[in-house]
Parts: sequence; structure tokens; C-alpha cells
Amino acid sequence: MYLTQPLHSAVQHGGSRPLTIYGDRVRSVAECADRVARLAAGLRALGVRRGDRVALFGANSDRYHEALLGVAWAGGVVVPLNSRWTPDEVGFALADCAATVVIADEMRLPVVELVRDHAGVRAVMVMSDGSPPAGAISFDDLVAEHAPTPDSRRGGDELLGIFYTGGTTGRPKGVMLSHDNVFASAWGSLATGHFITPDGRLLHAAPMFHLADFAIWIAGLLTGGTHVIVDGFTPDGVLTAIERHAVTDVLLVPTMVQVLADFPDAGRFDTSSLVRLIYGGSPMPEATLAAARKMFPQAGFVQAYGMTELSPVATLLGPAEHDVPGLIRSAGRAAPHAEVRIVDPAGGEVAAGVVGEVAVRGDHVMAGYWQRPEETAQVLRDGWLLTGDAGYLDEHGFLFVVDRIKDMIITGDENVYSAEVENVLSQHPAVAACAVIGLPDAQWGERVHALVVPAGGAEVSVDELRAFCRGKLAGYKIPRGVEFVTSLPTSAAGKVLKRRLRQERTR
Repeated sequence: MYLTQPLHSAVQHGGSRPLTIYGDRVRSVAECADRVARLAAGLRALGVRRGDRVALFGANSDRYHEALLGVAWAGGVVVPLNSRWTPDEVGFALADCAATVVIADEMRLPVVELVRDHAGVRAVMVMSDGSPPAGAISFDDLVAEHAPTPDSRRGGDELLGIFYTGGTTGRPKGVMLSHDNVFASAWGSLATGHFITPDGRLLHAAPMFHLADFAIWIAGLLTGGTHVIVDGFTPDGVLTAIERHAVTDVLLVPTMVQVLADFPDAGRFDTSSLVRLIYGGSPMPEATLAAARKMFPQAGFVQAYGMTELSPVATLLGPAEHDVPGLIRSAGRAAPHAEVRIVDPAGGEVAAGVVGEVAVRGDHVMAGYWQRPEETAQVLRDGWLLTGDAGYLDEHGFLFVVDRIKDMIITGDENVYSAEVENVLSQHPAVAACAVIGLPDAQWGERVHALVVPAGGAEVSVDELRAFCRGKLAGYKIPRGVEFVTSLPTSAAGKVLKRRLRQERTR
């Protein structure tokens, strides 16, 4: 398959239905297909050739949607960049992948201008309203000036995109995904019946540059959905969009779900259209999940576990399984396209219930890291991807992810999984959010340290939180230190940046 194939199918099935809704602007399937073909012609006129990299750097929009398709139509390789990156990070990625063209929104144009010459970028396109500044090209003008060009239909095992990891552990790595990779993940996820509502309305509130949203975007294309797009996540913006456009499906990360659950005006919005809420990216505290299910009682909740290197889905926990005692902390079972096993440090498979490293195999596993053969070899072994996550499988094949291996705390020769401690702390009514890290300790090697964001107006002491953990956690797992903070640093994908938290406290 190839990325634009679902668009051709949608045109053939009837081009009048709405494909994108962005603010007050609605574009039909036929209109979108025409704009994509014209954009591709413009990209070719700018010198984009088969396999050339084109970077996207901006907030969610209908133009971003068109750019993803237009780059593929032109035969290029799409490189979505984190919209929160600094000039140094953007410049590194552009130079690393040798991007020929950058498509950016107006807000991020100054960052691109700072690094374009150093990175060797030939042209910059602005996907915003109004006239572009000097040295840039208008997205809409380029579309208007060119006649539609034939689709390259570049697909199969050819490179679809380079998706840079967040860079939370150092310089970001470019994950190479083929068309076959992302469609294997999409079709396998859809086969469970838990992923996307056919002919539904899919809300893009998570960043479209992130592979989680990219994955449901593809699933929406495959199932004839309408894409409702908001610039970014805000609780009132998401709830307004659900009510106004009768949204059926939305993907959110746990930090977004927490914000929605804490939003005081949530009750005034009609969210009865919502059929499914998909979440993933990091563990969801049980208290947050319970509050969200109460907020959206008619919606089925689906947890997706995976990573960029897996295109991105490996396992899914369906709505009915959320009601089974003992499974709420599970990441679900392997999706039809994936094999999952747990291995020891030597690579041998371990028994059910034994914690080891999660390994995944299937047609959705990445081709490798862009121009990093040594790092690719470290994680790809005989077709299996070593995820870096610690977890175990129960006797029925349900996966329980206990921590990132690098985040596991070893205190006095005992292993402490931060997610387990966080789950207990988050159940306290005075805790809005928390993160648990290991800090150096002269006696124990590492000590368990918790950072806690108190719930609005709530007061709680260190002794009270430690006492709350007793009886729920073994003594060595109880935080020796508790630090109250106003917020936790997160990536654009909603993951707490624990590496930064550790660095700030060990300088």
C-alpha cells in the first residue's frame, strides 16, 4: 500500500463528504484531493525528487493534513518535527535528514529562518493565512499556482517518513518507517474492532507530528472518517469540538486526560457523541482513569501500548477488558499484527509472570534509525525490537509494563518500578500529578524520591503521603523524599521528562 491510496479510494466512493474540519473551514474529499495533487506539483517544482526529505514544523491544521499527503503524492519522505523544539533541535534534525524543503506555520518560521542556511534547506513554505515574509513561499499560493500532478504512488517497503524520537535521553534519533510498516500497524489495530469508528468523526487534539496521532489519522483515512482538527490541546477546546462536531473518537495522552478530569466546567458540554477514547504514551494512573470514565460514561476506553519504532501499536486493551478486575493496569494483549515476548538480558524468553524486557516482532517494526547502524543493531535482534520497557506477560498473554528500564530504581539491591509507586500516590485525593525518580544515595545506591503536584487548594504533608503508601507498598518502595512542585516537565507527547528531573537534582 501507499499513503495516498485511501484518498484515491475516498474520491472514488464519493468526493462530496467532508474530509477535514478546522475551525469554520470544511473541506470535502474531492477538494482535499485536488489541493494535495496541486501541492505535490508545487513541491516537484521546488525540486523535490523521489525519496527527498520534506520536513513539517507546525501546529495541527487542515494544511498539515494536506502536507502529509502532498509530500507522499510528490514522492517525498515526510519528516514531522516536534513543534516545541528549540532552534538547536530543529537545526540538528534538518541537517541530519538533509531536508530539502520545510513546511512550517507562521509561529515557527523564525526558528526555521535561524537554521535553514546551516541545515542546507532549499525552500521554506508557510502554511498560514496572509502573505508570507520575504524568503518564504505561501502554501496556498503554491497550491493555486500549479495544476494537479499524477500521484507517485510510492509505497510498499519504500521509506514513508522519518519520525524523530523526543530526544529525552540525548540527541533525537530518526526512526525510519515504510508505508508497509504504518499500514501493518493500522490494519492490525483496526482488526480488533477497538480502534476507530468507521465513517466516524475523529478529533485531532494530540500533536499531529507525533506518531500516535499519525497512526489514528491513517486509520481514519482507511475507514472513511472525517478529521476534526484543533490547533492543540486545551480542555475547553477539546470539549467544544466534541460537542460542536459530534466527535466519535479521540486520542489523548494521560496528562491530557488528567487535565480534562480536573476541568471544572466539563459538565456543561454535551459529549454524548463520543464512542471511543484511546489513550497511550505513558501509564494512566487508576484514579485518573476512573475520573475520565465517569466524565465520559458512554465512551469505550482503549489503551494502546507501543512506540515510534513500532509504527506505533504493539498491544491494545479493549473497552470490555477495562471492566475486568486485575486488568486495569494491563496494556492489553498483542494486536493481530504483533508478536510480544519478555526476554532476559541474554535474550532468552522468560516464563509468565517474570519481569524482563518487552520485545516485539512483526511487519510494523521499523527499518532502523536513520544513519545510525550501531544504535539500530542494539535494539533490533533477529527481527525482534527490544523496547527498553520492563514488563511481564500473565498466563493469558496480557502485558503489564512496569517501568522504563532506565527509570527503574535499584535501592539496596531491590528493584523499584516508578510506575507502581506513582499509581499509589496518585490515588491520594490531594495529589493532582506525580513522578517518582531515583536519586543517588550513599547507603542504598539510590533512594526513591517523589515529586508531587498538589490538587488545587489541597494541603498535604510529606508524612501523610508516606503514611498513605504504607500497607500499599513494601517499605523499600515508599518514597524517602517527597518534593512539592507546581508542575512536571513533559514532552509534547505528554511524557514526564524524568531525565531532566534527575539531572536538576543531581547537579
